[in-house]
Amino acid sequence: MNNNAFISILNQGESETVEFKQKFNDAVIETLVAFANTNGGTVVIGVTDKGVVQPLEIGKETIQKWVNEIKNKTQPSIIPSYEVINHQNKKVVVLRVQEFPVKPLSFKGRHFKRVENSNHQLSPSEISEMNLSSLQLSWDAYLVPNKSINDLDVEKVNRFIAKVNASRRFQLPTDWKESLQKLRLIENDKITNAAYLLFAKENIPYNVHIGRFKTPSMIIDDKMLNSTLFEVVEEMMNYIIGQIKVAFEITGKTTQRTEIFEYPLPALREIVLNAIIHRDYMSSIDVQIKIFDQKITFFNPGNLYGNLNVEQLKKDNYQAFTRNKLIAEAFYLSGDIEKYGSGFVRIREEIKAYPTMEFAFEEMAKGFLVDLHYSKQDVDENTENVTKNVTKNVTKNRLDLILNLMQNNPKITTDKIAEELNLTKRTILRDIEKLKLSNGVEYVGSAKNGYWKINL
Repeated sequence: MNNNAFISILNQGESETVEFKQKFNDAVIETLVAFANTNGGTVVIGVTDKGVVQPLEIGKETIQKWVNEIKNKTQPSIIPSYEVINHQNKKVVVLRVQEFPVKPLSFKGRHFKRVENSNHQLSPSEISEMNLSSLQLSWDAYLVPNKSINDLDVEKVNRFIAKVNASRRFQLPTDWKESLQKLRLIENDKITNAAYLLFAKENIPYNVHIGRFKTPSMIIDDKMLNSTLFEVVEEMMNYIIGQIKVAFEITGKTTQRTEIFEYPLPALREIVLNAIIHRDYMSSIDVQIKIFDQKITFFNPGNLYGNLNVEQLKKDNYQAFTRNKLIAEAFYLSGDIEKYGSGFVRIREEIKAYPTMEFAFEEMAKGFLVDLHYSKQDVDENTENVTKNVTKNVTKNRLDLILNLMQNNPKITTDKIAEELNLTKRTILRDIEKLKLSNGVEYVGSAKNGYWKINL
């Protein structure tokens, strides 16, 4: 490293990959472990945290002793590269480590990762998660003790197979066991955590706590959901739709009525899917959804996975990491998600039709919080354009929901669709006619024994 490169590091200050230390001690080793467990980094010894170079005594064997101490106090052992820099007649030592391939490493039995410019001690669940990630494994791929294929609901599996084949993203055989083996969801007669969460006969031991609040302490209504994952997504959406406001716009000479929902439904669905697909299922904490006047918050256990951080999520070109690989794949193949890592981009697109709506998110203790809220709109400002954009989006959202219900249950009746979406049968019939005219859907067979065929 030349002197200009060193000055550049001093000017940039401490960060996710740089730390200053006045002397060598255990804090240096802790930081090297945190770097190795994250993206690698550099510790500069002989510099204050303000970037001021201090006199540093370095003997003939000093650095080799430091390296040996680092090696002996870390597990697996770290052997950093080192360099002595002369700056303004003062010596500093630069220690560097790369990201370690098999993680996490520990220092005195404790594990750390680098978060911005500080070290964060890992919890037991974070240790387990980091280890699985570094081995390119995921918790949902492990077999469930004391469970077998007899614990799966075959009807749920067959609905999933039909939905995957209708989406045309993959072609699964009609034999349900063969399909699940092909997707690595079962192994002989044993089932993975993913298969259990997706297709169990019984309710799963992972709750979604959802409620309507007037104030943070005044609960108007609440509900606990613990169905298998495809079902719980629909239950969450149905509850939310039943609690949020809807406006009606009368258009045309025939006084046609269009529903304008308080929030863009595709955005809500993306957030719901994110909470279910990316939650940490090794945590005992529930997914929590709170519906207030003009605000909905979504909390799911588990911080952002891999090297993804909040600042990266605010950009449209962020790189996504998947905590539950098999669960994410199932939702992708079924057509419920478009592609990995694009959910937040689509949410931002959807809320553009709602001018005062804001989309916020943050990491917090043991979880991730999403906040969707808005202020009252000025009815005299851009009313015509807002109504036009919202009406267009709401109609598309409603058609998507109808198609999704048909994909989940090809034999669903129009009465049942109206009930599920809390809309009039007349509205549903009108929307289905639009889908038929666009060749998006057709009804095959008799009125009693027929089914919906999705052509999209």
